[in-house]
Amino acid sequence: MSLQNYQYDIIMREYSKTQSRNRRLLEERTQEIYEKIPRIKEIDGEVASLSAQKARALLSGESSGLEDLKAAISLLSQERTALLVCNSYPEDYLELPYTCPICQDTGYVGNQKCTCFKKAAIELLYTQSNLKEILKKENFDHFSFDYYSDTMKNEATGLTERETALRAYDIARNFVKNFDDSFENLFLYGDTGVGKTFLSHCIAHDLLESAHCVMYFSAFDLFDLLASSKFSRDKTEGEEFVFDSDLLIIDDLGTELTNSFVASQFFLCINERILRKQSTVISTNLTLGSFMDTYSERVFSRVSSNYTMIKLIGKDIRIQKKILGGMSNANNRI
Repeated sequence: MSLQNYQYDIIMREYSKTQSRNRRLLEERTQEIYEKIPRIKEIDGEVASLSAQKARALLSGESSGLEDLKAAISLLSQERTALLVCNSYPEDYLELPYTCPICQDTGYVGNQKCTCFKKAAIELLYTQSNLKEILKKENFDHFSFDYYSDTMKNEATGLTERETALRAYDIARNFVKNFDDSFENLFLYGDTGVGKTFLSHCIAHDLLESAHCVMYFSAFDLFDLLASSKFSRDKTEGEEFVFDSDLLIIDDLGTELTNSFVASQFFLCINERILRKQSTVISTNLTLGSFMDTYSERVFSRVSSNYTMIKLIGKDIRIQKKILGGMSNANNRI
């Protein structure tokens, strides 16, 4: 998921377009004001002339008269602002507007990437990975409880499949609702095809829509990225996003080739995000016992004490859809 050179260039070209667009906007505003309030054009000319005098004085080392020049420029600036306000314009109407005031549309604050750059990078990665197309179909509006039985119960909780799904749905909804106000993590587990990935997509969709930085990885891709970063001299873009994104979603944990390196990297990942109070959602087909055996008791302890554990039960929804789809097609043929 790290940025390739061409992807970086795409983002920087967008910044260049934004800068050009805002400069044109300022030019249009300046022309508008000069026509409506001619005195401001005169003031700008006077300020330019006085500023040139001030620059020449500084270059020649002459300090006499500098304070008078500064005072004159200040008075003209005050008059300019007053004229704008009196004509119902904002004080900063003739200042260069910025889409991102933090980095002034450069993508960088000093040597560090601005938050808007990180969001642009994630947006680009998602667009190119086609995940956004998936999220159009897999979101809270399309979550159906029809595939969960209202008679089959979980013996441990006494809740039916449908009641269990409703509980998971409500927890996920509240997770999104309270995302900016509280630090939470979710651990979704259960058999294959019971809606864990779909629910993760629901969460990703809503948080992306509210301009949060969301990173979505299969467990295989995540550990492949962490392994590449571990044995590389340079820190990759993807590794930064793993630790810095507002939300990290790890899907299908347990399907990767697990060894001591993977277990240690998994602990490092979740522990670092807990310390930074950056939320994480994990989904797995593993039972809690298998999860502890696979990733160690230390990892299990860290997860169980910092995550809301949500078990989904039921029959494989993918199979149900195929069966129902087949029946529907058969009925249509009759």
